[in-house]
Parts: sequence; structure tokens; C-alpha cells
Amino acid sequence: MFSSFTWLTESTSYLPPAYMTLIFVYGTLKKGQPNHFRIQPDQANGKAEFCGHARTVERYPLVIAGNYNIPALLNRPGEGQRVQGEVYKVDNTMLAFLDAFEGCPSMYQRTLAQLELQDWEGGEQSPTAGSIMEAFVYSTTSYQPAWLKQTFYESYDAYGDHGLTYINRDDKRRTGYGF
Repeated sequence: MFSSFTWLTESTSYLPPAYMTLIFVYGTLKKGQPNHFRIQPDQANGKAEFCGHARTVERYPLVIAGNYNIPALLNRPGEGQRVQGEVYKVDNTMLAFLDAFEGCPSMYQRTLAQLELQDWEGGEQSPTAGSIMEAFVYSTTSYQPAWLKQTFYESYDAYGDHGLTYINRDDKRRTGYGF
């Protein structure tokens, strides 16, 4: 029985359906931010489809930290702010790319978080504003204790009035990815 597969034609074999995973981005991958191009269509990184805006149900510390002013969501539920971000459906290729991009599992860990939807453009599903859903988020348990004394942000903007210039990983001045 091939009910979980898609037939191409009678003369070809079948392929398993593309599996899509929900990811919540809160930093440089959001629209208008320096790394958003990495999840745009027509990239070799895989497929990503914008679904809508959401914010975490739990509060988390979102800081701008390290030598490169990287936004970091500290895995400390119940502290900080309800973080604003965007929800994307990604295929397995994009998920693998994002894991590598985020330094998962050594720097960031991909964990499930509950989100409150603000709007939805995600196709076949039509949850309403205020609905609660789960998506993966990249957060970290590896941080300097002083980060807990920094400003906690509700929403990250690389170009915001915080005065902390994000240094892109492709910048020649940067010697490696990390804090």
C-alpha cells in the first residue's frame, strides 16, 4: 500500500511526500533583517514558506549579546518578555540548513515552544488570531551569566535604536561564528 507516497507517473517510481516543519524565527532571519535572504525562495538551502506572525506564550530573555551582537533567546522560560517573531514551514533540507546555521546542537538547541498567533497566511490551515500552536525555536542554554543582567527585548531589529550593530557571519572582520 502506497497511501503515504506520491506517484509521479506510471512509468516512474514514487517519492515520499515532503515533510514540512514549523519554525519560529525571532532574530536575523525575520523579514527585513540581515539573514532573511537565507530563507527566501530559490535558495539552495531548501524551502521555507512564511506562515504568519506570532509571539511566545511563555516569557523568555531575548538579548543582543557577544562580540557580534547576535540576538540570543535564552532557554529560561518564565523570565523576560513574550518574544515576537515569524512562523515558517520548512522542508527537511531547510531544517538541516537552519540547524547548521544556528550551530545546533552545540550553540543553540532546537526545542518546541508554544506560540500565540497574531495572523496566518500559511495555506491549508486557517487558525485564527489568538490561537495557540507549537513550533520549533532555536534557544540556548550556553550563555554568560552577565547576559541575564542585559536588556530583554520583546522584538529584535538589527537596525533598532539599541545601538548594537549586528556583525554578519560573512563579514571579513568576523573570525568565526559564535559569541
